[in-house]
Amino acid sequence: MRSSEARVALACAALLLGLAAPVRAQQQAQGFAVERFYASAPGAGYFVMDSLSQQGPFAGTMGITFGYSRDALQLRARGSDRSLAVIADRTFLDLGFAGTYGRLRLHFNFEMPLTASGNSGQIGGYSFAAPNVNLSTHPDLISDARFGADVRILGEPNGPARLGVSAQFFFPNGDRDDYMSDNTFRAMLRALWAGDLGRFSYAAELGVHVRPLSEPNIPGSPRGSELLFGLAVGARARLSPDTSVVIGPEVFGETAFSDLLKG
Repeated sequence: MRSSEARVALACAALLLGLAAPVRAQQQAQGFAVERFYASAPGAGYFVMDSLSQQGPFAGTMGITFGYSRDALQLRARGSDRSLAVIADRTFLDLGFAGTYGRLRLHFNFEMPLTASGNSGQIGGYSFAAPNVNLSTHPDLISDARFGADVRILGEPNGPARLGVSAQFFFPNGDRDDYMSDNTFRAMLRALWAGDLGRFSYAAELGVHVRPLSEPNIPGSPRGSELLFGLAVGARARLSPDTSVVIGPEVFGETAFSDLLKG
């Protein structure tokens, strides 16, 4: 082989390797349970908090919650303004069933994703595939089912201060690629406070979300177990002798313990 042909062959090989390297660098990211709204049990009195006011003989309650989230998973590239909305729009239903007896409440919650759509692309060396969820492609699909138990330890149902504990367990179901599930068992353990002071009511929580899935190198992915926190305060308005509503803000969230330790 002449030297000129050898140089051309080497140049072509280097070009092919240069083109192939970026392709190999883009790893496919798997999905996870993106929903962070964990609806409280029917009869708990709040969206996420718990009034701890259960009492009396056995009683059953059912609740339906409809939810919509915009940019549920939006990723940003480090050092630039470029972003990728992997999940741009998402809607779901949460079906809840609860039974109470005295201070104890047992409940089941089933989240049913209705729609989920977004944009596929690459961020941070990983390739992300947008979900494609609708009633025709995923009819009657239930994502991670949740079983929980809440119990009031101290205080009276309408007293100024009540203390309780809650344990909830997630049973994996649904497609991880569509951001419906971690495909692992999970649990939430919470300490609960609540009370009624005249016309005002309050509730708070502090707990741990035991989450085995940890993928710290993948943008936007879970980073292991998380701290749970929340607070709700409102004024009670009586609609009838037996019915009243609490009007006020309810703030809740969670953050990975690994991120707290970094800070």
